[in-house]
Amino acid sequence: MEGITNEIRCVYTDNEINDLLEKSSSLERSFGRHYNQNEEFFLQIGDSYTVPHLPIHHDVHQHHPQPHYLTQLKEVLAQIIPLAPQVFKDLTYLFDPTEILRPYFFKLYRVEDAQYLYLVRLDLMFRPQMHRLIMRGDNDRTASYSSDCLFLEAAYVPIREVIVEQGRIRHFLVKQTISNTWVDETGRGYFVQGIWIDNELTKFFSKLFLPAGKRTYPFYPYICKYKTICQTEIHFTAASGRLYLPYLHRAIRFLEPSMPEIEASMKNMDFSVDNDTFRRLKQEVPDFFIAAWDALKVDMYLNQEDMKEFRIAI
Repeated sequence: MEGITNEIRCVYTDNEINDLLEKSSSLERSFGRHYNQNEEFFLQIGDSYTVPHLPIHHDVHQHHPQPHYLTQLKEVLAQIIPLAPQVFKDLTYLFDPTEILRPYFFKLYRVEDAQYLYLVRLDLMFRPQMHRLIMRGDNDRTASYSSDCLFLEAAYVPIREVIVEQGRIRHFLVKQTISNTWVDETGRGYFVQGIWIDNELTKFFSKLFLPAGKRTYPFYPYICKYKTICQTEIHFTAASGRLYLPYLHRAIRFLEPSMPEIEASMKNMDFSVDNDTFRRLKQEVPDFFIAAWDALKVDMYLNQEDMKEFRIAI
């Protein structure tokens, strides 16, 4: 799957992988929800799985994966899906030629007159401090490893239109609610770097709908991505989409009239709860949103390697 600013392209899927996903158990297994010190989310699934050597390189212009890569990916998914079946239930695989070590899976939802794309991105990259090395990699192949930590990202994205060609989904056009998240650049010559406000808008949206004073770092329920407002999935149950998508649906409707004001208020400063626009909107947020995240709790602890991690309780 290839993503650009406000379009997500579907370039290839695989029937055998989709069969694995379709046959995933309807049972739900328990697992822990955590972030490592690099703010990467993972599930502590209890049982280990093994990842073989995977290719590092792929021509981004080649929209079909190599057969050997698909064979290896199926081998990994055949182990992972039974360990966390509710994460993959009813999803469809889509190949992203730009990031072959982070395969995509998706499902479409509808709330009233709006469509939402549920995206799960599995992360198979080797992490020396989190994974158990089996065999080292080289310049062309990743290391082979085992782990009981499943790294992934999952979010709901508002969709303006689904483009279907010859009976297949080809494009998801994202419903863009933010005009521009680029504000400036810094540095000179080869050291020029862009400045975006995505992270600051993420803090703005999340703090707005969280109970006052609640600390959830590094978890943010509402994130700025694809120039729109998305909602992070944290529950991973069969009913998650039906239960929690209405919050995103109503959040977008609540924020859209004020979005130009929000963007203007964030152009030249970092997020602060003292932001005048934030303070005004916070007073208008319905209790419907606050109650949704009232039970959420984040604890910081040290793992067996004395590295900082975060545990999410919901």
